[in-house]
Amino acid sequence: MRRTRSSKTMVSANDTPKPNHLTPSFKGKLSKFQHITASTATTISDSTPGSAQRSSKRTRTAITSTTHSAPPRKKRKPSKYADPSKYAHLSSLTDILEPDLIGVFVGTNPGIRTAAAGHAYAHPSNHFWKLLHASGLTDRRLKPEEDVTLPALYCMGNTNIVDRPSKDAAELSKEETAAGTANLDAKFLKYKPEAVCVVGKGIWEAIWRYKYGKNPKVKDFKYGWQDEAHNLGQSEEEVLDSKGDVWKGARVFVTTSTSGLAANLKPAEKEAIWRPFGEWVQKRRTERGFVPRLVNGEV
Repeated sequence: MRRTRSSKTMVSANDTPKPNHLTPSFKGKLSKFQHITASTATTISDSTPGSAQRSSKRTRTAITSTTHSAPPRKKRKPSKYADPSKYAHLSSLTDILEPDLIGVFVGTNPGIRTAAAGHAYAHPSNHFWKLLHASGLTDRRLKPEEDVTLPALYCMGNTNIVDRPSKDAAELSKEETAAGTANLDAKFLKYKPEAVCVVGKGIWEAIWRYKYGKNPKVKDFKYGWQDEAHNLGQSEEEVLDSKGDVWKGARVFVTTSTSGLAANLKPAEKEAIWRPFGEWVQKRRTERGFVPRLVNGEV
C-alpha cells in the first residue's frame, strides 16, 4: 500500500503543471474577466478550440463595425443658371486666334479657376494640356500660361462658345449658348482655320442644336471627323480662302471633354480618340512647311 501511495506521489511530482496565466482566486470564477494576452490566447487555443473560434468571430465583428462607421460622402449638388453678375469680378479669356491656322480648339466657356488665372484650361484637374502632348499636337506638355504661344509654335488656336466664366456649363442659359454658337461661325469665317476641334460631346450637341434646331439623335453623334455638311464658318456667299480657293468652312473634329469630372472614358480611351487629330495636324504642318516663330526671343 505504501508503495502504491509512493508511486502516486512520484507520478504527481513528475507531472509538472503548466503555468496558469489566469487569476487563480475565487476558484477560477474571475477568469472570464481576465485580459487575454497573446500567450494566454495560445494556451486557451491549445486546450479549448471552441474558445478560439468564438474569439475570432468577435474580432471579425469589430472590424466590420469599424468599416461601416465611415461617414457617407456628400453628393455634389447639381448646378443651375447663375446670373453673369455672380462672376463679374472675373475677366473673360481673350481668344487665341490668327488667320489660316491649322486647327482651333473650341471649349464651352472659362471655368472659375481658368478665369482667375487668365489662361486656358488652368484647373489642375483638367487634362487638356496633357492630351495635347499625348496625341502629338505639342512636342512637350505646355503650361496653361503658355496658351498664347499656340499659334506661333504649333499653328493652333483656342476659343469658347461663351466668353463669360462660370463654375460649369449648367450655369449658362440656352440663349447665351445659342448666341455664342452663332458667334463661332462668324469667327471661323473671319479667320478661316483648316479645322476646328470641338473639346467635348456636350459642346458639339450645343452647336448641333443651334444649327439644326433640335438635339442630335444617337445615330447622329460620333467622335472624330464629321461630315463636310457640318463644317463651321460657312458662308452663303462665295468667299475665297488664303489660297484663292472657295471657302467651304472649317472641318470639324469632335473629341472628348478634358474636364477632370468627365470620367465616363478611361485615359487610354480618351488618348485614342484624340490621337487621329494629332496625327493629322502633324501631317499638315509638314505639308505646309510650317516653321515655328520666335516667342519672346525663343522658339
